[in-house]
Amino acid sequence: MPPTRTRARAAVLGATALLTAASALPAASSASAAASAAATARSVPAASSVVPVPAAASAASAADPAPGAWYKAARDTLGPQRLTPAQHRLAAAKQAAAEWTYAGARALAGYKLSGALHQSQKTSYWCGPATLVITQSAHDEVGGRSQQDAATLLKATSSGTAWYGIDINVPNPTGYPMADALNYRLPGAGYVPKALPYTPTATDKATFKQHITHDTDNDYAIAGNAWEVPGGPHLVGHPNIEIFHWVSIDGYNTDTAAGEVNYLDPVGGVSTGVISWAGPVPKSAHISSDTLTTIMGGRGYVW
Repeated sequence: MPPTRTRARAAVLGATALLTAASALPAASSASAAASAAATARSVPAASSVVPVPAAASAASAADPAPGAWYKAARDTLGPQRLTPAQHRLAAAKQAAAEWTYAGARALAGYKLSGALHQSQKTSYWCGPATLVITQSAHDEVGGRSQQDAATLLKATSSGTAWYGIDINVPNPTGYPMADALNYRLPGAGYVPKALPYTPTATDKATFKQHITHDTDNDYAIAGNAWEVPGGPHLVGHPNIEIFHWVSIDGYNTDTAAGEVNYLDPVGGVSTGVISWAGPVPKSAHISSDTLTTIMGGRGYVW
C-alpha cells in the first residue's frame, strides 16, 4: 500500500508550546569507539552516559540483557546525563499527549509518514548533520539544505555528532546538540531527548511506539542515535561491526500499531569510496520498532 503522508500542522500540544523557549534540548550522538572501517558513519558519544533509569528497569536489564548490552556497558565513556527542569516538564507534557495519541490511533492501510526528505551524508562522519536536515524537512518540507551549515551548528567533528555533552551556539543550550539544533531551527517544535538503557525494557519499547505515533501524526520526525555492536541487531544493510550512527525515523506501520517503523538512513546513496560498506544500505527502510529501540540502547533518540 502507498504510505499515507500526514500534514497535520497542529501544535505538538499546548503545554509544549509554552515550554519550548526554555527547553531547547540537544540530542547528542555517539563517539566513534575506534578508528577503523567502522568509524565511517559513527557519531561521537559525548561526555555523558545514559540518564539514570528506575531501579526496576535496571534490574530487568541485568537479568535479561539485550544482545550487545554487556559490550556497550564495558565500553561506554559517557557520564550521567542531566535534563533541565524545563526539559523534564516538557517531556512529561509530551508523554501525556503521546499516550492519548497512541490510544486513539486509527488503523489505516500500511505506513503513515511525516514526509522527511532524504539526503546522503557528504562525509563519512556527517550522519548527524544529514539527519538534522532530513528530520527538519519532515515538518517544513524544505529539502536540499547545507550539511556544512548543519555540521557547524551541531559542532560536529571528524569523530561525529555528540549525543550529549556539547553546548551549541543557540540560546540556552542544554548539552544535547541534536535536540537544541532542531528546536532552534523549528521554533515551537518542543523536541526532547529520550535516553535509553543498554537493555531497553518493555516499557521503553512501548513508549517509543507512542512517541513515533505522536510525532508522525503531528508532522514531525524523530532523530535516532543508533549504537550498533558486534553480535547485536543492526540497521538494514549495515555490517556486523560497531557503528555509532544517526538516522531520521519518519513514520510507522498503522496495521501493526507502530510495531514497525520507517527510517531514512544517511548512508544510503553514499559512495563506497567514502564508506566502504555503504553499497547495500537503502536510503529508506522498515524495521521492527522493538529492534530499533534495542539498537538505540545506551544512547537514545530525540522526539
